[in-house]
Amino acid sequence: MKNKLFVNISMICLAGILLMGCGSDKTELSANKNVETVLQENKTEQPEKDSQVASKEEMAKPVEVGSKNLIAVTGDKIKDGKYEIQVESSSAMFKITHCDLTVKKGKMTAEMTMSGTGYAKVFMGTGEEAVNVKEEEYIPYVENEKKEHTFTVPVEALDKEIACTAFSIRKEKWYDRTLVFSSKSLPADAIEGTGNTVESLGLKDGNFQIEVTLEGGSGKSNVNSPAKLCIKEGKAYATITWSSSNYDYMKVNGEKIEPASREKFSVFEIPVEVFDRKFAVIADTVAMSEPHEIEYTLFFDSTTLKEK
Repeated sequence: MKNKLFVNISMICLAGILLMGCGSDKTELSANKNVETVLQENKTEQPEKDSQVASKEEMAKPVEVGSKNLIAVTGDKIKDGKYEIQVESSSAMFKITHCDLTVKKGKMTAEMTMSGTGYAKVFMGTGEEAVNVKEEEYIPYVENEKKEHTFTVPVEALDKEIACTAFSIRKEKWYDRTLVFSSKSLPADAIEGTGNTVESLGLKDGNFQIEVTLEGGSGKSNVNSPAKLCIKEGKAYATITWSSSNYDYMKVNGEKIEPASREKFSVFEIPVEVFDRKFAVIADTVAMSEPHEIEYTLFFDSTTLKEK
């Protein structure tokens, strides 16, 4: 009887041990499964880098900035100082209401004042580049005394398309923009060795002729050279005569100029703010099936000036 009882007790203990072992394995497997699940859940909770960059479909259609014939002006060509400068933005959602350019020893920075407060930081590059750099490379906004958001950014060159991406506070995504800092808004004498003005040339009111060079377009069009130049009340105006009558207007510094004549050739009187430096103009041609604006540059050579 005692032996039978002992055997039963032993079997019960052995069964308990086996059950405990199985339970331990089951518990361990369950724990491992939970860890894997948590890790997977945490992984899915972290946004993918691609999802942090707004797609084209998520952005408003960009507007064109600058022009194909822009000639970049680097900091070493500009006198040290602080200048108010115009900035073109490819997006109405990234509107710059005021900008100050600081030039020091060939380096340029711009303090941009924004129209709104929707962006936390910017990066000079694309969104794809921004998600792969360290946080310290981002440029956070600074609030000015008017509670406006400002960003102070490095400027590689004026009259050049520069990539800039901005991080939306609400959408938590990077939105790509293109900026152009315009040299036209600087005083003419701020740019060293890249142009002359009526004042720097000491020109008095009167009539002159000057050699002019046209570049751009298909290369088939040209303008008469030398051209007539009139100095009136300290301002210069040139008579541009095209090789055809197909141009119905020009744009200079954003101002639309109608032709003085289109009988045999398209003739325009345009303002000349700088000599000895290429500057961009637009001429609209009707020679194609539809009117088409074409970008050109003009260069007025002050060494060829002759009084008439």
